[in-house]
Amino acid sequence: MLLEGKKGLVLNVSNNNSIGWGIVEALHQHGATIAVGAQNEKFLGKVEKLIEGHESLSAITCDFSSEEDLARLHDEVKARFGKIDFFVHAAAFADREDLQNRFIETSRAGFNLALEVSAYSLVAACRTLEPLFNEDASIVTLSYIGSTRAAANYNIMGVAKAALESAVRYLAVDLGDRGIRVNTLSPGPINTLSARGVKGLAEKIRNVEEYVPLKRPFGQHECGLNAVYLCSELSSGITGQIIYLDSGFNFVMK
Repeated sequence: MLLEGKKGLVLNVSNNNSIGWGIVEALHQHGATIAVGAQNEKFLGKVEKLIEGHESLSAITCDFSSEEDLARLHDEVKARFGKIDFFVHAAAFADREDLQNRFIETSRAGFNLALEVSAYSLVAACRTLEPLFNEDASIVTLSYIGSTRAAANYNIMGVAKAALESAVRYLAVDLGDRGIRVNTLSPGPINTLSARGVKGLAEKIRNVEEYVPLKRPFGQHECGLNAVYLCSELSSGITGQIIYLDSGFNFVMK
């Protein structure tokens, strides 16, 4: 198994349709011990139910917007694991009206919220966890093609994902002297809780395999496999990169 003896975090998971949960399943199948994150007590019960019966999986809560929560995260992770080998960041949020209205109508508060939760959270978490990363650890986050193309109804989230991808490159520079790698997975449209907030995305998901080059769907499972790759020694020379796993959706996007 590629991750036997490795320990790390996947933050956060909301339900069994989350990309984060698909990643947890794949990492676990390859031998990893994982603390699985819930944003708050509301989601904690769902996470605990998902991991039930798996001794190498445990639940943890973290609200990335709270410095107090981040400090507690550091202490809890240190107490559980000492050091960690990987961190998967799977946090994103924007107000529904800022996704459905014209982008020019984005509110100041909505802009700041989307950037804080979807991009700055990675920076804050990496700063908090930096003392706990083993040499050659791996950090992975999640993006979408709307970061570089004006995807319909993606709006402020596209701006937030662009900021996230840029942050990945700067973090890769800051952490590279310890061999710590930072990369982005960019899947195509997948039916998740977050995706359901994007108007018209459900229809795109239903029709996508008609025009992507590989003529087949993609989903959590492929996200998980690629996360295993990025968290393992197989990707030891890769950092600061965006890896598209979308059957070619990114270059034939309609």
